[in-house]
Order: sequence, then structure tokens, then C-alpha cells
Amino acid sequence: MSGQASSLRAVLYALAANFGIFVAKGVAAALTGSSSMLAEAIHSLADCGNQGLLLLGMREARRPPSQEHPMGYGTVVYFWAFLVSVLLFTVGGVFSIYEGAHKLSHPEPMAWPGIAIAVLAVAVILEAFSLTGCIREIRKVARDRSLWRFFRESRNTELIVVLGEDIAALLGLAFALSAVLLAIATANPVFDAYGSIAVGVLLIVVAVLLAIEIKALITGQSAEPAVEAGIRAFLAGRSEVAEVLSLLTLQMGEGVMVAVKARMDAPDATALVDAINRVEADLRTAFPEVRWMFFEPDHVS
Repeated sequence: MSGQASSLRAVLYALAANFGIFVAKGVAAALTGSSSMLAEAIHSLADCGNQGLLLLGMREARRPPSQEHPMGYGTVVYFWAFLVSVLLFTVGGVFSIYEGAHKLSHPEPMAWPGIAIAVLAVAVILEAFSLTGCIREIRKVARDRSLWRFFRESRNTELIVVLGEDIAALLGLAFALSAVLLAIATANPVFDAYGSIAVGVLLIVVAVLLAIEIKALITGQSAEPAVEAGIRAFLAGRSEVAEVLSLLTLQMGEGVMVAVKARMDAPDATALVDAINRVEADLRTAFPEVRWMFFEPDHVS
């Protein structure tokens, strides 16, 4: 539950920050005519929609198991997270590149550039607030891993998506601010168009990285390496287990499915069943994320 609570808080931080940023950027884009500002406004609006989709997926994932879905709906979050990456690519990235290319062919000077600079500065502060909140929640579940390692290894799609969005947003703001300052310093509006294109390319790169990570989960990915190693060490350390012949794990949203084949140290069938029941109960206590467990006693792998 701690991972789920961390995900919810991170998504809410991002939603609050992005909505405020969208309003500010939208007003500034209308007043200044800046294409990079408009690209950033669309980016923030897309992020708001993305966070809404993540919240919808988290709510749907809590539905109880049914006859058609006996293992619950935990993996539905992968669908919504993948849809977020698609929207980030199309609505955010492709539109920003289109807007920049359009302004390159039809350059227009910016009006009220001071407004654009002020809004971008405020947006940096709000996005930093969102990213700080996301990192704080990640630190609660990251087990001392770096952010890049967490991004590559974590099975928490909500935190992965919010982290990617927040980093992309801060870098995008840096691109947009640089473009606006260059356009003002040189009196050449093409720099503003280049800023929009740079924001679009950045969003597409982040969207592709997110899609790659989420695709692995959709197609069936094991539990995090540290969790799987911990489960293997736990089983190997049990006196009832003579040898772990095979161990399979599968991430199913917040929960993990475990399949074990082991050679057991038990004199008869009754003792064997009792031993398996004890190991399963203690494993679930040690690893609360294990929701389903299948234990097969055997003497060959």
C-alpha cells in the first residue's frame, strides 16, 4: 500500500502543478504570440490529461477480481500508462514540432516578451515543486537506487510516468526560456520557433523511453530484481526447502505472482503439505506484495 500511496501523491502533485502552469502559459501564449510558449501550454495541458488517465487507471486497478478476471485488474494501469506515452508523443511532441515548423515558414515577432519570461520563470518553480514531490515519493520505495536505475528497474508505472513527465517539463521550460531570450536578444523570431521544435523533440524522446519501459510490463515482466532476489534468498534459507529448483515471478500491477518448484525436506505427504503452507504464509508476511503463489514440490527442475 505504501507504493500505491506514493504513486497517488506524486500524480496529484503533478496534476496540481501542471494545471496552474497550463493556465499561465495559455494566457502568456495568447498575449505574446510565442510559438514555444504555445507549445509549452499544449504540453502542460497534455500532462494534465495524462495525470487524469493515471488516476483513472489507479482507480480501475482497485476493482475486485471477477470470474472473467480472476487475478483482478491490477495490470490495467499498464494500458493507461502506455496511452499516456502515446499522448505525450502525439499531442505534446508532434504538435510542438508542427507549431515550430509553421512559425519558421511564417515568423512573427513576439509581443510582450516580458510576460513570457515571467510565466516561464513561475512555471519552472511549479514544475520543480512537482518534481521534488515525485522524487520524495520515489525515495520511499527506491531502495537507495539512482533515479535512472529506478526508471529502468521499477515496476511502478505511475511513478515512472510522472518522473519522465516532470523531467521533460523542466527541460522543456529551459529550452523555451532560452529560445525566448535569444529571440529577444537578436530580434529574430526564428529562435522562438526553434525552441518549439526542441520542446517537441524532447517530448518524443521521453515518450519513446516511457513506451519501452511500459511495453516490458504489458508483455509480462518479472518482479523487480531486488524483490526476486529477496524471495529466492528467503526460500533458500528455509529449513523446509532442501533446494529451490526454479523460481518465476510476474508483476501484476501492485501485486506479484510467484511460482516455485522446490525439493522439500519432509518425511511424508502430510508433513510436505504443512511445510509448504508454512513457507507460503511466511513468504507473504515477508513480502506483502506477493498476492498469488503457486508452490510445486518436485525433485527435478
